[in-house]
Amino acid sequence: MMTARILARGGLYLALRCLLGLAPVALLSTPAAAEQFPLYSGIRPNVAFWENIYSRYTTRQAVLHDSHDLSLVYGVVELVDPDLPLGTRFNEQRIKAAKMRLALLFDRLAAGQGPRTETERRIARMFAGRPLSSYRQAKERLRVQTGQKDRFYAGLVRSGRYLPYIRKVLAAEHLPLELAYLPHVESSFNPKAGSKAGAYGLWQFTQGTGRRYMIINALVDERFDPYQSTHAAAKLLKANYETLGNWPLAITAYNYGSAGMLRALSAHGSYEAIFQDYAEGRFKFAARNFYSEFLAAVRVARRLEPSVVMEKAQAVQSYRLKKEVPLTRLCQQHRLDQASFLHLNPALQSPVLSGRRNVPVNYLVHVPGRAGSEAARKGTAKPQPRFTGHSAPPVRQYSAARPVIYDYYRHTVAQGDTLSGIARHFGTSTESILRANHKGPGNPVRVGERIMVPVKRRP
Repeated sequence: MMTARILARGGLYLALRCLLGLAPVALLSTPAAAEQFPLYSGIRPNVAFWENIYSRYTTRQAVLHDSHDLSLVYGVVELVDPDLPLGTRFNEQRIKAAKMRLALLFDRLAAGQGPRTETERRIARMFAGRPLSSYRQAKERLRVQTGQKDRFYAGLVRSGRYLPYIRKVLAAEHLPLELAYLPHVESSFNPKAGSKAGAYGLWQFTQGTGRRYMIINALVDERFDPYQSTHAAAKLLKANYETLGNWPLAITAYNYGSAGMLRALSAHGSYEAIFQDYAEGRFKFAARNFYSEFLAAVRVARRLEPSVVMEKAQAVQSYRLKKEVPLTRLCQQHRLDQASFLHLNPALQSPVLSGRRNVPVNYLVHVPGRAGSEAARKGTAKPQPRFTGHSAPPVRQYSAARPVIYDYYRHTVAQGDTLSGIARHFGTSTESILRANHKGPGNPVRVGERIMVPVKRRP
């Protein structure tokens, strides 16, 4: 009953805006998209900020800004490669020093002292006409955001693998195709991405939410499967929209949760009011900016796509196992080495990778092209609709040696992770991980630590 009242109120609110000539500004290329994903005037500075983060500032730059008013950008700290020896510590110290200088400046300006340098005068002009107390507030709201230009570009290249399939799934669920760009915000289209909050995969599902839509257990974690997790994300987004009634709220709920957004909507009545005034519970910077980040990602991706050579989608066929099968047997059956097989089947977990357990019954196996038909003839497969024309990382059969090229992935060590388990999951060696992170055998990884994982590139 309450939900019905909320949805009715939201629809009335949008109708009143249209009648009063206050309809949201168009953002996307078609009228329908602009109506579904409005660029409200109140979030314009935030969208512009995230566009700059995605297309102007790189991961070697840290942007100092106000956490509430993203039009207030105070400066940029130049960073070094964090993978250099002591690089992360050096960057942390540079950022800390820059924040301290700004904090001292805000203290002086709040005390009525004038700016001394051109940089200080530029910052003071941002507060023209405001009371001196604004400087104390600015000091409390000082925040640092690392640029993402290079990471966004890499994600744009990777997205070619997955976008055709994602769009196919969204179309089947009758959802807007613009939602296919959401992984730019969540994972930069990296199916192995992980967060400190315990969210994993292309769509960054936590374990609790993921279990509502996918298999997550000791043997299989479908959050790492870009295809299965795409179906899960489409179902979650559709449920959010059906509950909340519009896409700004539904997309924010993808980050914050639909129950929390229902409470916020009940209290404030519209997305714009929530954005301006809501600050309860976990509704902090990330949730408040999530829709703005999505709009910025759509704009930047569409602007850059014509000039970027994106990875090509590859035909993949999937089938479900009728019975449990050893991993080695599946690899032999499809004439793939284990690393190539695991590129297509990243949901398999440590007990299966180590050979202690078989690939379980009903597992959805992904193989190149039409290879699944051979498995069906041999009786190991259940009939399954073909997945063709969608993407997967390149795979190869056994071949002569080639020059070794590595791709590097960032991984946040979670509770229960071991160095050997991480190595098995990524299809690499513990020695390679130790070398990439300047560690010795007696220097283990720690929970919460972000490490580099080198993986041999497969031509």
